[in-house]
Formats: sequence, structure tokens, C-alpha cells
Amino acid sequence: MKTQTAKGGQNDKKLIILGFVSIAILFLIYSRFESQDITPDAVQSIERLGMGFYVLFTISIGMIGIGLRKFQKRIAATGNTTVLSMICSNTLDSRAKKTFVVTFIVYGIFFSMTSGILVYQPEVVFSYHYGADVPSAHITPCCGAPGYMPKFVAYLTEHVGLNVIPINLLLQIVVSYLVALNTALAVNAIAVTKKTGGLGSIGATTGLFIACPTCVGSFLSLFIGATSAVAFTIAITELQTLFIAISIPILILTPFLISRRIIKSQTNPN
Repeated sequence: MKTQTAKGGQNDKKLIILGFVSIAILFLIYSRFESQDITPDAVQSIERLGMGFYVLFTISIGMIGIGLRKFQKRIAATGNTTVLSMICSNTLDSRAKKTFVVTFIVYGIFFSMTSGILVYQPEVVFSYHYGADVPSAHITPCCGAPGYMPKFVAYLTEHVGLNVIPINLLLQIVVSYLVALNTALAVNAIAVTKKTGGLGSIGATTGLFIACPTCVGSFLSLFIGATSAVAFTIAITELQTLFIAISIPILILTPFLISRRIIKSQTNPN
């Protein structure tokens, strides 16, 4: 049994590491190819390379997702009372799964709109202003820093489109996953500690607020007067990348803090 557990542990960790390493290699390899002089004859080849990039990128994300799921189940199955085990076990029941999936999808859509991946421009007609065929999609293979190319651009309707940059897409998936994990754990923690009050309403609310880094601007804008709204929005847009960069380690740390409170409330109910 221990041998199987150890082997399972190696497998899930290998999948996670391989997925992230593959993405890093993809970014570096593609940046070397797209930095070459592009001739008209080479455009189609580079476009095919861009399509291959997104196929391998999707496979790498899938490996990370499968690895994380296997890791979660393996740690939860140990039945230990460690913080990590508590995180895994409290995010595996049906309520936590539903909360996770709903949050991941809803927050992913919200993030894509705030980051510019999902574009909605009601005042712009794509076919008129950009000369685009609607619907249509294409890959922009060149040129930019590693992680920023190739871009995937799609015109879904005259006012709705996609502008996918690999590094932004990776950031969206990572942050959305962490937000969904935090939310599922926080909701479950509130239910677990409801009788004992071990978590505390303030702690639970703080956990949910931290779980939505891109909500900070929207929340603070409620307290800004109409005359300052435009300037404030611009400032928040410029600082949003900083908010998200700071929020990632917080989103990783928060589940451990919540789990410690759950363990404390269960061992010391009074």
C-alpha cells in the first residue's frame, strides 16, 4: 500500500512539474522561432507553429490539472490532520466541488473581461472599424516577448471578440483556480465552524474578499465620487497587474490559514 501511495505521489508530482516545465519551454522555443526574419513564404509555417503552440499549451495545462486532482485525492485519502490534508479533504465533497466549478467559471469570465481576453465593444463594429470578417479567427504569430506570442484573435460577433495572449491566459487559469479553491474552502469552513464559531465571520469574509483580487477595484470604486470615477478607473487598470501579482502568494497562503483555524476549532471547540 505504501509503495502504491509513493508511486502515486511521484506520478502526480511529475505531471504537475512536467506541465509547468513544458509551458516554460514552449514560451522560450516559440520566442526563438518568431524572432527570426519573417518572409511572406514563412508566414504560413509560423502560423502552423502557432497552432501547434496552443495545442501543446492546452495539453500542458491538462497535465497540471490532472496532476493537481490526483495530488488532492491522494493527500485527502491519508486521513491525516495536517493543514494540507485538511485543505484537500475539505474541497472534495459535492458542495465544495459545485462551489469550485461555479466560481472557476464565473470568476474566469470576469477575469477575462477585466484583463482584455474577452473583448466587448458596443460602440465599435468590428467589420467596419477593423475590416474583420465576422465570425472569424486567426493567430498573430509575431512578434513579442516570451509568453506574449502567439496571439489568438477571434471575432465572435460585431461587438464581442477574443484577444488571447498566452501569459495572460496562463495567469487567468492559475488565479481562477486559486480563487475557486479559496472560495470552496471558505464556504466549507463556514459550514464546519458555524456551531463553534472557530473561524469567525470576519475571517471568513476576509478570505472570500482576498479570493477575488480583481474585485478590489470594483469594490473601492463604490466609495469614489462620480467626478473622480474616470481617473480612478485608469489608475486601477494600471495597477491591476500589480494587484494580481501580489494576490497569488496570498491566494496560496490563505487556504493554509483557514485550514489551521478549522483544525483549531475542531480540537478546541470551546
